[in-house]
Amino acid sequence: MVKYATISVPVEVKEVLEKVKGDAEWGEFLLNLYYEAKRLRSEVAFKKLTEILKDKDIESIVESSREFRERFSFR
Repeated sequence: MVKYATISVPVEVKEVLEKVKGDAEWGEFLLNLYYEAKRLRSEVAFKKLTEILKDKDIESIVESSREFRERFSFR
């Protein structure tokens, strides 16, 4: 059995969200909003990193990661 909760939001917010959600269930709609926001934040962070890091920096990170994986082992 699924449990439900009530979330209080201003009427204006609910009206805007209802227009966007269409026929979707609230749970599905809110989860989709969350996953989309999370994906977009990841893309923005990745883009910032690629702007900051130079090719040499990326090569160094890849090499360090490779060395770590080669040396790390469970005992």
